[in-house]
Amino acid sequence: MRKRLRNQIALFLAVLGPGLITANVDNDSGGILTYSQAGAKYGYLPLWTLIPITLLLIVTQEMCSRMGAVTGKGLSDLIREEFGLRTTFFMMAALVVANFTNVIAEFAGVATSLELFHISRYVSVPLAAAAVWLLVVRGTYRSVEKVFLVACGLYVTYIISGFLVQPDWKVAAIASFKPILQFDTPYIVMLIGMVGTSIAPWMQFYLQSAVVEKGITAKEYVQSRVEVILGCIITDVVAFFIIVSCAGAIWAHGPRDIETAADAAIALKPFGQYAYLLFSAGLFNASFFAACILPLSTVYTVCEGLGFESGVDKRFEEAPLFYWLYTLLVVLGAAVILWPNFPLVKMILFSQVINGVLLPFVLIYMVLLINRKGLMKEWTNTHLYNLIAWTSVVIMIGLTLALIAISVKDFWSGG
Repeated sequence: MRKRLRNQIALFLAVLGPGLITANVDNDSGGILTYSQAGAKYGYLPLWTLIPITLLLIVTQEMCSRMGAVTGKGLSDLIREEFGLRTTFFMMAALVVANFTNVIAEFAGVATSLELFHISRYVSVPLAAAAVWLLVVRGTYRSVEKVFLVACGLYVTYIISGFLVQPDWKVAAIASFKPILQFDTPYIVMLIGMVGTSIAPWMQFYLQSAVVEKGITAKEYVQSRVEVILGCIITDVVAFFIIVSCAGAIWAHGPRDIETAADAAIALKPFGQYAYLLFSAGLFNASFFAACILPLSTVYTVCEGLGFESGVDKRFEEAPLFYWLYTLLVVLGAAVILWPNFPLVKMILFSQVINGVLLPFVLIYMVLLINRKGLMKEWTNTHLYNLIAWTSVVIMIGLTLALIAISVKDFWSGG
């Protein structure tokens, strides 16, 4: 019995990485701002969304990691092979645009977090961009993964901050299980943003590529599945504490909009220097972490979709397009932040809503792929998985159409 347990633990540690890293990067600078705004403006009200979001996150991440383990191919690769190059091209184009806005958002997070420590963005952003580039281009998959796993552990800063604020835990508990909808544009934008930042399209492409590059196969999939589910739960526990921190520190003293995640950190100052410093340090960690992953996810998507060599374990000369595109995304993403008067906050929020709008289309391809017997054999979806996935597609399309309808109505009424 002990030997079997030791073997299971050893296998779990061997596959540890892709699921935990992908889910935690989900709480990037855009995610932190989205959750902070939700708590600051609506208090504990948005907490109920985290339960269905966690369920959807587990289903989508599990499907991608299963496809990677069974087929040994990335999601872009499978879409190209099964649906053709034209479909892949349009999907890639949309994802590159969405992901580039996310890359900008991450460097915006680096800039705003270190400005809290009186470090100019003209110093912090170029240094962060150089560090991001060196880590991925000069590292190996194993070395890069170890750095990312350490970054995952630093998200505990948000949990500690949440306790230091001492929010109303009773109200938070009730709100977590009491769904309430409001049919106005800001609330629907917030819902789409929360889903978009929690289950971003890039995550599916990155996770599947990471599973393939790590060499996880169907034999190790039981342990890999546990790791994926654990990562999804942890990331939404962190999201819960970000919302309650801002509900307790800001909303409780008067609901209001906040401009940046740094505003949320400053609002924690009355609750002690540690609460403020931990929230600020967490913002920098999340932003830097995601600034590495987002460009990486993008280049995986493009190179797999076009059939070019890709992978962190490849040398520069073995995968030139992979590394040149990564370099371009990092340089341009950092350069935009140094542009005077660039609307950082609008860009961050726009990136999250774009994620929410694109997600249904990515999910449709995923569900179609994973149900192909010739591709997945006995590893196709269960009826329950299909029900959750298709229901999520319908809900996200419905929310997007509702947002468009309300926005048009407000425009014509002059609201």
